[in-house]
Amino acid sequence: MKYTTLPNTNIKVSKICLGTMTFGQQNTEQEAHEQLNYAVEKGINFIDTAEMYPIPGRKETQGSTERFIGSWLKDQKREDLIVASKVVGPNDYFKYIRENLGFSKEVLQDALEKSLNRLQTDYLDLYQLHWPERNTNFFGKRNYVHDANEKWEDNFKEVIEVLDGFVKDGKIRHYGVSNETSWGLMRHLEESKHHHLSRCKTIQNPYSLLNRTFEINLAEVAQRENVGLLAYSPLGFGMLSGKYLNGKMPEGSRLKLFSNYSRYSNKQSYLLTEKYLKFANELNISLVHLALAFVNQRPFTTATIIGATTLAQLKENISSIDVELSKDTLEKIDKIQELQPNPAP
Repeated sequence: MKYTTLPNTNIKVSKICLGTMTFGQQNTEQEAHEQLNYAVEKGINFIDTAEMYPIPGRKETQGSTERFIGSWLKDQKREDLIVASKVVGPNDYFKYIRENLGFSKEVLQDALEKSLNRLQTDYLDLYQLHWPERNTNFFGKRNYVHDANEKWEDNFKEVIEVLDGFVKDGKIRHYGVSNETSWGLMRHLEESKHHHLSRCKTIQNPYSLLNRTFEINLAEVAQRENVGLLAYSPLGFGMLSGKYLNGKMPEGSRLKLFSNYSRYSNKQSYLLTEKYLKFANELNISLVHLALAFVNQRPFTTATIIGATTLAQLKENISSIDVELSKDTLEKIDKIQELQPNPAP
């Protein structure tokens, strides 16, 4: 395994982070524990989850992922692991989690305490805002349209003050954002600077061969301001494994089970995936290794969040850390991307 540090901290994290959103829906508790054990055996010390997991979000399963991790975590050496979770943002669909969705002090306190209880731990190493409270682009949305009548109140300072309080109380070590824009990330950084509050350390956004929107402007912010990308969906919901090409729809696969998750399954994504598969074959490596090694090597990537439903998938994903793409290979990837830039935002 390779390691780096969370920006502006002394926390060492594995370059590959174990994503867990299948735990409780596609994976049983026993399977979850098997994945966790294998990941740790291979040197992974970074685990990412969220209060709304598993995916897809459902009232009947909500919190199962954290509970499965918690039943495993209680028997581990806690200080050897870096555990991250997230609090949901406003979305009427998730009112089964709590009615007053948002990032008020009361909501953040409630969400954090419940996550800690489910995870059977006294603290989180990283606590993340799952998506912004305001109207902006995320989850596949393009072309920002401003809503002059939006009811959202600019409360960045108040939110950061609450998170800063969690840090001072020892309930979290650091905080990060997710599905955030360059404007939102800069506001977090500026508010913390001006008011001497805890600083945002990471941003968890989508990044893959099918979605390089992070490079448009967030990559500059991340590198100039030293905020680490935790790249999620590096395989585009499995599209970049190649398993959906030629009309295939494997039983038990995410798109077979949840057809509404179509972010990465448009014609443009299929076109690029075919091109990348051909290129991977020329390099004599798997498409999975090509896709993950690309994300692993980006200068702004702190960790690549991988997820799997089987141990075989997990083994291939983790072994991507040993793949090093040459400068020539990276340049050829850029040429392929030019055919259909960012087809799955």
